[in-house]
Amino acid sequence: MVMTHPLALRPMGESDLPTIMDIEARAYPYPWSLTNFKDCLKHKYDCWVYEQNQRIMAYAVLMLVIDELSILNICVDPQYQKQGLGSALLATIEELAQGRGMSNCFLEVRPSNKPALRLYQQHGFHEVGLRKRYYPAAIGREDAIVMAKAIFPSDSL
Repeated sequence: MVMTHPLALRPMGESDLPTIMDIEARAYPYPWSLTNFKDCLKHKYDCWVYEQNQRIMAYAVLMLVIDELSILNICVDPQYQKQGLGSALLATIEELAQGRGMSNCFLEVRPSNKPALRLYQQHGFHEVGLRKRYYPAAIGREDAIVMAKAIFPSDSL
């Protein structure tokens, strides 16, 4: 599917959760629960949707603490993957972080998620640690690669 209209970024709301849960279930073998998303909204995490023509195509859940940003969940609807949306959303997240004075960005990713690893590396993330047996997996648990990127706040550019 070719995108013809610009993407809009807007805050996620509870009314978005049925669509997000559908995307989450199609995108991940071990999706976040509805409770995870509700808790993030309740505790005022930065929760965003990327949409086109009022159709949610991607979303992100971010936690900002002092000057550090953690990307807790970032997802592109599988039917819109491989069109640059993940890259565009990461760039938008970085702009948000710069505007809020963040200095570092962190995330975790499965070693088996090669497309995500490539994307994060292309955006300047590098491995800084490993969380053993972090993610549920078909057999046992899978490690998480902890990645980080320095962010330069917009007021210092």
